[in-house]
Amino acid sequence: MAEVTLQRVAKSFGRVQALYPLDLSIRDGEFVALLGPSGCGKTTTLNLIAGLEAVSAGTITIGGRDVTRVAAMEREIAMVFQSYALYPHMTVARNLGFALAVRRMPADQIAARVRRAAGVLDLLPYLDRYPRQLSGGQRQRVALGRALVRDPKVFLLDEPLSNLDAVLRLQTRAEIVRLFRSLGTTAVYVTHDQAEAMTMADRIAVFSAGRLLQFAAPLEVYLAPANRFVAGFIGAPPMQFADVVAAPDGVRFGGMTLPCAVPRPPGTALVLGLRPETVELGPAGRGLPAVVDLVEHLGGLQIVYLRCGAATLAAQTGAALRYRPGERLGITVEPSAAYLFDPGSGATLAAPGLSRP
Repeated sequence: MAEVTLQRVAKSFGRVQALYPLDLSIRDGEFVALLGPSGCGKTTTLNLIAGLEAVSAGTITIGGRDVTRVAAMEREIAMVFQSYALYPHMTVARNLGFALAVRRMPADQIAARVRRAAGVLDLLPYLDRYPRQLSGGQRQRVALGRALVRDPKVFLLDEPLSNLDAVLRLQTRAEIVRLFRSLGTTAVYVTHDQAEAMTMADRIAVFSAGRLLQFAAPLEVYLAPANRFVAGFIGAPPMQFADVVAAPDGVRFGGMTLPCAVPRPPGTALVLGLRPETVELGPAGRGLPAVVDLVEHLGGLQIVYLRCGAATLAAQTGAALRYRPGERLGITVEPSAAYLFDPGSGATLAAPGLSRP
């Protein structure tokens, strides 16, 4: 059993509150991503679980055992860091087995564990090589293998792909997903990349300014964000927002009305959110009038940014049609695709698949 539970865990550095009281329960065998911008508290949370930082308040349990005051080396966890942190003068085999040798494990057991981990990670042909002879992706696999040989209860991974180029990131991301699905081991993965979190994790914990905003499955976080911050942080390209006013038949902005269900009385100030993939472009005179401001070409896709009254919206379309800055278009949106947020608290008031009073 390797559940990880944080109860009212908080951390401050002097007068700086890095993490506000946090309740988080990670199930046995679950892959959880801690997601958010720099300085949001996700790495602090990981370090508290690892025992690299002492909690200011609260308790941490791993597998039902209270480890709040237990030293890092006795928590039965293994960490994979952003840097590979490999010993350059040691072969891959020695790097993999070094932690076991420090523990004075018998040589035959070390060799067996090293070969098992190398087999899982396709490193058997490289056991006699040195880190300088490996690619970035291979070095990251060695770093993973060094954690794997320890047979930990929990893996903690701190942005392990950030040093890789775009192609290697995709390849290694897929390898990590396959690895942890086969292992069935609990893993906590820190990232600022929402695409990594969405594609890898069973559940995502979204942080901002030291607070946990939402903890849910990737699709739920995407379709039913808890607030405006989560809605804008999850999704690429990001959701676009506009200040609107509730009307009997929808929301009004810039003298225009977008038909949708509104959970507030007419005249109430709201924030409208639209995901680019839900905005459809058509000829001028159909739907809401808009003017093309900028076009980003992404191979088979393009993102068209538009001025719609005082608001800036975006549409994701195929690359077959060409749009030019200054071109006048009409935009339409399915009423069910409109998100509405409270302008003060940022709380979600309406979202696809979400019903709130």
